[in-house]
Parts: sequence; C-alpha cells; structure tokens
Amino acid sequence: MSSEKSVEATQLTRKFGDFIAVDQISFDIPKGEIFGLLGPNGAGKTTTIRMLCGILAPSSGAASVLGFDVSKQAEEVKQRIGYMSQKFSLYNDLSVSENLNFYANLYGIPREKVKPRIAELIEIAGLQGHEKQLTGNLSGAWRQRLALACAIVHEPPMIFLDEPTAGVDPVSRREFWEMIYTMAGRGVSVLATTHYMDEAEFCNVIGMMYRSRLIALNDPDSLKDEMSGILFEVDCHEPGRAEKILRYLPTVQDVVAHGVILHVLMTDENGKVFLEKILTDNEIVIDRIEPVLPTLEDVFVSLVDQENRLHVRTEID
Repeated sequence: MSSEKSVEATQLTRKFGDFIAVDQISFDIPKGEIFGLLGPNGAGKTTTIRMLCGILAPSSGAASVLGFDVSKQAEEVKQRIGYMSQKFSLYNDLSVSENLNFYANLYGIPREKVKPRIAELIEIAGLQGHEKQLTGNLSGAWRQRLALACAIVHEPPMIFLDEPTAGVDPVSRREFWEMIYTMAGRGVSVLATTHYMDEAEFCNVIGMMYRSRLIALNDPDSLKDEMSGILFEVDCHEPGRAEKILRYLPTVQDVVAHGVILHVLMTDENGKVFLEKILTDNEIVIDRIEPVLPTLEDVFVSLVDQENRLHVRTEID
C-alpha cells in the first residue's frame, strides 16, 4: 500500500456555539485505502466529511486532502474530490444519461470525452438499459448507483461517501461495495460513513465515533483482537430476565441482546461455569453457553458502554 496520504487530519474540531460536533479527531488515509467512519446518528460523522470536503470550516485543528489545506484551499479540494451525500444530489426530472451529462459539464470534462466517459460509467454502475429512464422513477438501489457514477464522473482520486447505502437492501449494499473495492484497487482513496456493522468490515481501517469523538481507530480484525474480556453467547429461556440478572454482576463487563441470544462479556475466563451457576440458581433454563469471537458490533457496544460509564463518573465528579 502506498505511503502517500490522501487525507491527514490533526485535532480536527468543529463547534456550533457551545455545542462540540467534532472533538479533536486525528487520522490519515493512505492512497488507495478505504477508511470507514462508524457510529450512530449524531456522532459527528457528517460534520467531519463536510469539513474534509471544504464545505464547512474547522473551528480548530488542521486537515489536508490530496495535499490541499481544507481551511485555506477549499476550492482546490472541491475540484479534486468526489462527494456523495445521504440525499443523493440528483435531478429527478432528468434521465440517467442527462444527470451524468450535467455533472460531466459541471466538472468541466472536455466535450469530446463526455460521451465515452458516460458510456464507461453506465457500464461500471450496471445502468445499461436505464439510460433514458427518469431518475425520479428509479428504485433506491438504482439511484444509489447513479449518484456514485455522478460523483466520480471526473475521475477523482479521492471520494467521500456519506451514509451511501442508507435505506438500500442488503444485496444492493454488497454490490455497491464491490464497486467501491474496484475503485480502491485502481488507487482511488475512499472515506465512507456508515452505521451498518457489516459494511464496516469492507474497510481497511475503521474510526469509531461516539459523542463527537474518535473512540477507536484500527483495522477490523485488530479492533476485535483488542477487545478486553471474554465473550460468551448465552441461549436460554427468559433472556430478558437473564439480562437483568447478569448485567450488574461484578465479573460481567457488558450484556447485549442479539434477538433472543445474549452476548455476555466477562472478565473471568471461567465465566461459563459462573454463568451456568447464576442462571441455574435463578431457575432459568439454559440451552447453550459457549465462548465466541466478538463481532464489530460487540466491540462498538463495549466501547460505547465504557464511554458512557466514564461520562457518568465525570458528571458525578
């Protein structure tokens, strides 16, 4: 992987009055890497993207995109990146081809290159047969593909995707990410925000955001390996009552319900024996207890729980 950095952010901060939307976050994105910002709504992901795209000025800290300072050279940044927002900036009363033609002209693509570039994008996005269809009549998945094609019509070396697959079915989401992988393989750098855990697995590096801060930064496998404690999957009768019983025990770090299955994070490697005894003593029938490898969701929930406990202690102090 190239050592050349497409994005560098240092202590990047954005305030709106007294509200801190993004709080001193630092990370970088090497050329050709897919970087994911993972977190719930309101965590600061979109504000981060808007600063890096030169749309919103940072309150403090610094960031550069493709070597350009986002505070001092915002226009240079905007000309060289692709940006796909949550709402897909498409014109519903234009056809697929007309939207692509509009964006090609907007980005100043030479006239003789517009037609072949549009044909190439239609093939890349799998939009063959939809060229003359009105954008307003497209399904969410097809609009998503078109929005990405419009964002990369000028062949930018860096693209920003803000919740690009919100409201799209899982199969279409996977197909979309296959397109992203193809672009990254050609040296395009990608920053994508998401709250889908399965999508985060597609990223080379993940930055987990919560309460405006970056609470973890690493590749998916390392994040799982770094998770403290031992995770047990508990399949039992009355999981709701079991969760209430287990949550406040000293050797239990966290309990999360996955449907009717409980994921119990323990400090003790002999946790299985302990769990069996506690649940049996409370007359809860056990079907299965076994150690499992953590998922990204387990990691994120554990980190959020730690942050919340720290926040409560800080308020008390």
